Amino acid sequence: MRLVLISGLSGSGKSIALKILEDSGYYCVDNLPSLLLQQLVGQLDQQGYDKVAVAIDIRGGDSIAMLPQQLDSLRAQDLELKFLFLDAKNEILIKRFSETRRAHPLARDGRSLSEAIAEERERLESLAGIGHHIDTSDIAAATLREWVRQFIEVEAGAGLTLMFQSFGFKHGLPLDADFVFDVRCLPNPYYDPVLRPLTGIDDAVVEFLENQPDVHRMREDIRRFVSGWLPAFIRDSRSYLTVAIGCTGGQHRSVCISEWLAREFAGRARVLVRHRELS
Repeated sequence: MRLVLISGLSGSGKSIALKILEDSGYYCVDNLPSLLLQQLVGQLDQQGYDKVAVAIDIRGGDSIAMLPQQLDSLRAQDLELKFLFLDAKNEILIKRFSETRRAHPLARDGRSLSEAIAEERERLESLAGIGHHIDTSDIAAATLREWVRQFIEVEAGAGLTLMFQSFGFKHGLPLDADFVFDVRCLPNPYYDPVLRPLTGIDDAVVEFLENQPDVHRMREDIRRFVSGWLPAFIRDSRSYLTVAIGCTGGQHRSVCISEWLAREFAGRARVLVRHRELS
């Protein structure tokens, strides 16, 4: 059985992720209390279901605290298990709840929406570092769908997936980054009127940055750091390692350097590259 478990903050996009899995042929169960997880998996396995996706979150009550132990137990069984945690910044979650006029599951007993989100984040803190973490704050629904597709396409036992993600500091730090590198000190193509509308994928921008000695120094330092620590993360049996590269707007420098790093590490791990602001 292929089992995908989804959790995360309310309003972070779990329903979108579950819909993608359903469209991909998974039998999907939403809002399952954690204490029923192993029973459900056992029954579906006996009935011959080979692709199952289950969303478990704060709506299931206090039993969600049992989920880390249940994951350990499930990993010991003969199944392919993946865990996806979706997150978003508090101000984005508040905006989403305000726009949809939905009630937060913990917004009761006089709690404000902000207090409910803060409590939920605290109660899910132990899950945020398990499996693959996606920050949905600054991405469109179509981008989230594509990232979830990439997640489920990674084969079990394929080893560590190394993710290089560009972003713009003016839009906020990505919550899903394991390492963050700031390249705002490098010469900025934005100030060239010809290069301004282009991105770090375009040849003209690449050529501009290739002619800057500091760009070579910066990207080599990042390459050396990641290369030096990558074996330790592989030994730790990590499934994902996300390296975020940030410039001011996330359009030129961070994109170009992320693409370069992805090429450099292509032979050492399964590599993905994402550009948050371009998406």
